[in-house]
Amino acid sequence: MGGEARSAATLGSEGRVKSLGLVFEDERKGCYSSGETVAGHVLLEAAELVAVRALRLEAHGRATAAWGPSAGAAAPASASEVEYLNVRLSLREPRAGEGPLLLQPGKHEFPFSFQLPSEPLVTSFTGKYGSIQYCVRAVLDRPKVPEQSVKRDIQVVSHINVNTPALLTPVLKTQEKMVGCWFFTSGPVSLSAKIERKGYCNGEAIPIYAEIENCSSRLVVPKAAIFQTQTYLASGKTKTVRHMVASVRGNHIASGSTDTWNGKMLKIPPVPPSILDCCIIRVDYSLAVYIHIPGAKNLMLELPLVIGTIPYTGFVSRNSSIVSQFRMDLSWLARTLPEQPEAPPKYADVVSEEEFSRHVPPYPQHPSCEGEACCPVFAYTQEFWFQPPPLYSEVDPHPSSREETQPVSFIL
Repeated sequence: MGGEARSAATLGSEGRVKSLGLVFEDERKGCYSSGETVAGHVLLEAAELVAVRALRLEAHGRATAAWGPSAGAAAPASASEVEYLNVRLSLREPRAGEGPLLLQPGKHEFPFSFQLPSEPLVTSFTGKYGSIQYCVRAVLDRPKVPEQSVKRDIQVVSHINVNTPALLTPVLKTQEKMVGCWFFTSGPVSLSAKIERKGYCNGEAIPIYAEIENCSSRLVVPKAAIFQTQTYLASGKTKTVRHMVASVRGNHIASGSTDTWNGKMLKIPPVPPSILDCCIIRVDYSLAVYIHIPGAKNLMLELPLVIGTIPYTGFVSRNSSIVSQFRMDLSWLARTLPEQPEAPPKYADVVSEEEFSRHVPPYPQHPSCEGEACCPVFAYTQEFWFQPPPLYSEVDPHPSSREETQPVSFIL
């Protein structure tokens, strides 16, 4: 077993226990989720007869957030802890009233298996002011000898499916900024940005759609970046850490010019998924599309982003397909539909009787002709000059019992 991936410790100076190790059933398994089974073996190698009071397995998982006023402080000034996992299993112990168990010299294996809680577990994470960690620990209790143990960390992930309706919704924002100071303004710089959905996974490339209009007198540069924001809460206080994890830039835009991004790609690097369900540690992401303006504060739009674990399957929501047909000029949002549809014009409003009479061809029907068979073909030319209006009635054939007063809105 020495060639396998495992944790091992040489215990005791008396040579009675040579090593204590812990191996998982599937060493290639990268992470676990709520409700899954963790299984493996505790390995013990004895050099001689070993007395054992108990051999137990413990599994712990907790989130901790802490920071202190100085590195030499005895205790952190702010600290919080939340427990998510606490399992204790007995692998070997004597019966009640009996003395310690005796293990013969040689190698011994003790299998174990336990199930993670069915309620959602928070994803493993390590940050500047806190962490979310899970571990499995084997503890050997022997008479007259301190407890000896070996520990293995396990990675836990709380799955986020980016195919949910909330994460398939497109995100759009627009903003304008006047460039200059006091009354010496040179003109506005406007920015509109959109992403097709809110949820993405590691390794995906985000297509960015944007329109930039530079009406200022300065040369500006459009850029985009993915930011990770870590928020820690301890003892009623908050710490925030913000990192840029990926970025891309566009071409310079001269004064009086515009530029359009029609799906400029920004690839997501390997980052932890969003952590949204822990009360003391939160990890958020956002896509910032911004304009660097020399001598002025950047014009920035931040679009919320969720990094998930279950990839996009290719389903495109109806709302997403509709929005993608609109240009990034968001002026159409200010338009409203009329409360009631406008009726088509009356025939008399379009063609007057005098005009109609001037175009009626002077070919009277022969008195001996009965029916349409005797009429000359060109006698119906007037129907092509003036198409009849569509059927219309002032009376609603399907009257409603109540008046519709709900406003019209677009869901983007």
